[in-house]
Amino acid sequence: MSQVSSCLVQAGFQLQGDADSGIPGLRVTEVSAGALVSWPASDGFTALARDQAGRAASNDSMRVIVQTAVAGLLIQLGHTVTETHDGCGLVVLAEAVLPRGGKGS
Repeated sequence: MSQVSSCLVQAGFQLQGDADSGIPGLRVTEVSAGALVSWPASDGFTALARDQAGRAASNDSMRVIVQTAVAGLLIQLGHTVTETHDGCGLVVLAEAVLPRGGKGS
């Protein structure tokens, strides 16, 4: 998880703590499969997106843009990334540890 956080910070993303503080920004939390990266939008942005109905930059499309940028960066750095079942986050899979003499050695 700390490697994922470090990669995102070095790329210029601002991370928030893993507790839901109500402050918008990327969050990286540990899950059984690896690290969960989520981006809760601020209430102000959500209201603005709702008021601008019919425009391309809705809250949902902005989430897709942020997730695409984050996933692209992490994949480029060699991580395996999948989308959560609800589509609201990314799971960066923990690296599999292969035994000595196993495939890949």
